[in-house]
Amino acid sequence: MDTQFLKKLLDTPAPSGFETAAARLWREEAESFADTVDSDVSGNSVAILNPEGSPRIMLAGHIDEIGVMITHVDDEGFLYFEGIGGWDPQVLVGQRIRLLTRAGHLIGVVGKKPIHLIKQEEKDKVSKIEDLWIDIGAKDRDTAVERGVRVGDPGVIDAQLVDLGDDLIASRSIDNRIGAFVVLEALRILSKKKKKSKAMVAAVATTQEEIGYAGGGARTSAYTVNPHIALVVDVTFASDAPGIEKKTVGEHKLGSGPVITRGSATNARLAERLAEIAEKEKIPFTLIAAPRYTATDADAIYLSRHGVATAVLSVPNRYMHSPNEIVSVRDVEATARLIATFCQNVAESDNWLP
Repeated sequence: MDTQFLKKLLDTPAPSGFETAAARLWREEAESFADTVDSDVSGNSVAILNPEGSPRIMLAGHIDEIGVMITHVDDEGFLYFEGIGGWDPQVLVGQRIRLLTRAGHLIGVVGKKPIHLIKQEEKDKVSKIEDLWIDIGAKDRDTAVERGVRVGDPGVIDAQLVDLGDDLIASRSIDNRIGAFVVLEALRILSKKKKKSKAMVAAVATTQEEIGYAGGGARTSAYTVNPHIALVVDVTFASDAPGIEKKTVGEHKLGSGPVITRGSATNARLAERLAEIAEKEKIPFTLIAAPRYTATDADAIYLSRHGVATAVLSVPNRYMHSPNEIVSVRDVEATARLIATFCQNVAESDNWLP
């Protein structure tokens, strides 16, 4: 597994709707082994092996991350913002923000009234995004504008990948750039196999999942790829951190392998096949229940066109939607290997009808 590419991909700022830099990096890597590489107007990136093959398999992992967007610059040069995607505002307090402006990247810090000046009755109240601001050190609005700041500029927390040892890494963008990495890694593994898959396999780095209430880039890319089968890679809550209720999220420790979803939006036969392959290949895995929806790209893909046999594979993730999400590299590798093995052995005659 190319850990240097993984680090570069995770460290590249690319919030929902502004995924260009990470998507470009992903495509450049894909061009070293895929048969074709392309992108579309929604920003999705597609890398394909065996374009004329059958069945058509779509591997989807969204490449966006949560971020912030400037909504107002006041007379004193302070920047007010909204979240791109779902934030717990408490994790934003005191963070450094990397803004993506027309003049380049600009660093600011999230400001809040000091604890000494907060009234006693307010101390137990949680911070709200509207109570926070970004300070770039500008003396006034004109100075901020001269530095390239405009309303609508996006940004991310300025935090780089950290190797924690024991195959654990921490990054702000694991949800879900790790999924985009996994689907490309699965394609890389397939490209090196002596026994070639008869299937057409399209790895897709989808966009706008974190804000994709109507399906985001997964909806448009699924329409274009027109797959018979789709494997969606995302993250799920690791249950081995304090305070996590296993009866709610299931039992998925870091290092326990990919998590296979069973639920109404996934194809039961496909989930069973993945579990059978994992058992045969001695790939550890766990199961998760999703009785209503998966909250992933799968919810858009399985309803595309005449319907797509869809499965979801997730990587256990601690501290989701925070500056320091943590995953096990072993789980990342195992997920890619499971997907590649499935794609190598799938047959056109396989029946996914319920």
